[in-house]
Amino acid sequence: MLKEIKTERIPIKMWLSDIEEGALAQARNLANLPFAHNHIALMPDCHQGFGMPIGGVAALDNVIIPNAVGVDIGCGMCAVKTTLEHISYPVLKDIMTGIRELVPLGFKHHQSAQGSENMPQREVDPILNPIVTREYDKAQFQVGTLGGGNHFIEIQKDENNHIWIMIHSGSRNIGKQVADHYNRLATELNEKWKSPIPRSAQLAWLPFDSVEGQTYLREMQYCVDFAFANRKLMMKRITDVFEQHCKGKFNAFPMINIAHNYAAVESHYGKDLVVHRKGATLATDGTFGIIPGSQGTESFIVKGKGNPESFNSCSHGAGRVMGRKQAQRSLNLKEEIKKLNEKGIIHAIRTQKDLDEATSAYKNIDVVMNNQKDLVDIVHRLTPLAVVKG
Repeated sequence: MLKEIKTERIPIKMWLSDIEEGALAQARNLANLPFAHNHIALMPDCHQGFGMPIGGVAALDNVIIPNAVGVDIGCGMCAVKTTLEHISYPVLKDIMTGIRELVPLGFKHHQSAQGSENMPQREVDPILNPIVTREYDKAQFQVGTLGGGNHFIEIQKDENNHIWIMIHSGSRNIGKQVADHYNRLATELNEKWKSPIPRSAQLAWLPFDSVEGQTYLREMQYCVDFAFANRKLMMKRITDVFEQHCKGKFNAFPMINIAHNYAAVESHYGKDLVVHRKGATLATDGTFGIIPGSQGTESFIVKGKGNPESFNSCSHGAGRVMGRKQAQRSLNLKEEIKKLNEKGIIHAIRTQKDLDEATSAYKNIDVVMNNQKDLVDIVHRLTPLAVVKG
């Protein structure tokens, strides 16, 4: 931990030395919630979000806040280490073309439903999970799709030259529908209850043991499972492409998967609490995690140290240093392309619009990793070879 703020109801513990004012204001709002427990933790990639800063961790007593999970419920990472130790540039380009043909990007969906066998094997019931039930058929066209924003598919190599496949994606529209519904519901109920928390804080809450709270929890967990199913199907399709171009069995290692937008009941400081991680990754002792860099920089496979001060958490990536519109306005397209070309990376920067995902739009990943040495150990450093962006 680098810094602690003690001016609010409970402390704010920070694993970064500098933080934008908007993110800090959101952290102060969290620290002043009457049901926030012990302290608020801010990871080194922290930046402003909606209601709760991205890279924030809050442990709440018998309360769940939809906006503290966010709209992309279950968004997370998966990675597979392969037995391949080399891919030629022409073959790599062919593989990336094949991936784009099989995995819809951005707002695109599959032309046909992918089948219930590729959906989470969890009960779907109009009473137990009404929004999931409503969106279930549409979601069958979305499972196995990347989405947009900062989601990506990346081919990488580690320090021993093993090739890795990494995916960052979430719960697509079904997660957003669940998030929006329960945030609206919580906002309406908070006004009805005359909650002391101002609406402007965007932290409308539900009692965890209430019907509404438990229904949101079930729907949220379905979306976490859907996000995992989404990554798993994409990984299957990507490995199919690899099999078409690379001889031999190459996916002999198990897939690492970890989410970074969710809430879960955990025991901390002698009490069962609802821990909200919004852009933060579980880092219990021995847990394998994934911390991606920005486009064109290293990513990391890590192992958690179980630091109680971070509620057993670490960063979920590099974290933005400028907003999307700001990056598109201020960054130099030729310079950003040159940075990636000099590294020999097959990248996704083509136009000014793409600069929202340029390397310079993100924090320095080496600084981020150095700031959380008490949270994780680095197991593998992964250098990018090619990237597909949503």
